[in-house]
Amino acid sequence: MSVTLPLFPLKLVAFPGEKLNLHIFEPRYKQLIKDCIEQKINFGVCVYLDRLKSHGTEVELLEVHKTYEDGRMDVKTQGIRSFRILSFENPIEGKLYAGGEVNLLEVDNNVVSKVAYNEFLFYLKEMLKLLHYEVDLDTIAVNSFTFAHVLGLNLEEEYQLLAMENEMDRIRYLITHLKRVIPIVREVEKAREKVKMNGHFRHFDPLDF
Repeated sequence: MSVTLPLFPLKLVAFPGEKLNLHIFEPRYKQLIKDCIEQKINFGVCVYLDRLKSHGTEVELLEVHKTYEDGRMDVKTQGIRSFRILSFENPIEGKLYAGGEVNLLEVDNNVVSKVAYNEFLFYLKEMLKLLHYEVDLDTIAVNSFTFAHVLGLNLEEEYQLLAMENEMDRIRYLITHLKRVIPIVREVEKAREKVKMNGHFRHFDPLDF
């Protein structure tokens, strides 16, 4: 399904389902937020790395958390679903901000084999444990986007994940990534524990010889 959205290019990846807090200070984005409130519309966060990328995420404005005397705002948003940009106009007619037509991508979280999903959860639990990230995965619905920001992906890798239009492809991508980085994180944790022991008094049993 294609729709027209105001577009907010940022050097970050917003994932569907993610809560994203933004500090709004440019006049064009103050106008964008004002229009979202008055017209009850969503906007798109599109990814800008070396250039504008083809995919982004539709976000809903949840709350204007704080408005400053000079008009700056702290706003809370939440990602809804990803999209592919069909056209981009900067600025759109009569506005200060950019916009364009986007193709909203279907959510296909259920189209994943049980074997692959369980393998993903196995490595995900191991990674979160190593990161001391306390969460009970059995109590929440987990998909490829849920913990993507804490798994050690760089910005380009996060974008690659977002741009994949099939959940099974995203799950496979994360399994490959986790298999590669978990051994590295384990070694870092071992080194950290060693460093903790240095400088402390340690008890050694006397050798009987």
